[in-house]
Amino acid sequence: MAKKKGILDFIKMKEKMEQVTWITAYDYPVASFAEQAGIDMILVGDSLGMVVLGYDKTNPVTMEDCLSHCKAVRRGAPNTWIVGDMPFMSYQVSDEKAVYNAGRFIKEADMDCIKLEGGVRVTPRIRAIVDAGIPVIGHIGLTPQSSGQLGGFKAQGRDVKNARALIEDALAVQEAGAYSILVEAVPPEVTAFIRELLTIPVYSIGAGPADGQLVICGDMLGLFQAFTPKFVKQYANVAEIETEAIRAYVRDVQEGIFPSDDHVYHVIEPMEEFEKMFQEFISEKETEIK
Repeated sequence: MAKKKGILDFIKMKEKMEQVTWITAYDYPVASFAEQAGIDMILVGDSLGMVVLGYDKTNPVTMEDCLSHCKAVRRGAPNTWIVGDMPFMSYQVSDEKAVYNAGRFIKEADMDCIKLEGGVRVTPRIRAIVDAGIPVIGHIGLTPQSSGQLGGFKAQGRDVKNARALIEDALAVQEAGAYSILVEAVPPEVTAFIRELLTIPVYSIGAGPADGQLVICGDMLGLFQAFTPKFVKQYANVAEIETEAIRAYVRDVQEGIFPSDDHVYHVIEPMEEFEKMFQEFISEKETEIK
């Protein structure tokens, strides 16, 4: 088992131009698979609202939802750096609430750090959480929790004005004390400029080359079928495999193929003894009725 990486390792990887691999996970099995595969980091994203819970956006996800899934992921990947994603309204209200909820990820779910969305507007929250001794990853570009303000799930930074605002956001997040930043759905030209400008690691999800890449497990495994973002590379089609497996099971049961003799446990005493017991049982019940 490889040694668990931490902040200093990720900073050294940036210095050595080594790529960080990052994936989301929401349950024990996927987390354990990711750790076995040698992933560097896992994000328990609020994307669980769409990928796991069936919402059409991330906003309905609660702290309790996130903490429950974080605990499962930690059990599945005890030797991996895991990031808890702060859900909508868990940090926006005040510095105090932000610190309290960030602390719950560390104290109750054994997360290594937290991630929150936003640039300049959330810097007081980032600073307060960092001052409480909790590592923070920033998140700019397409920020799903505020997608309504962005006009939906759309790429950001595609014009000069918007790109400049993103660059300001990136600098503000770094200055507030975040140890790294995630850039989502941003042109690679803008990501490259941000990466050169900042001293902290810059990670990408649909934003081109950076210091590392994040993918949503449901997207890359072919589990989430509602839509597939342009920036996703699908490495498997698990939904198709699972659907066909369930279809085959339905067919086998309906046709009497399953269960077969290979799938049952037989008695260990002579069958005559069981038949005698069955008959005695029936006789006893008949007597009780009379």
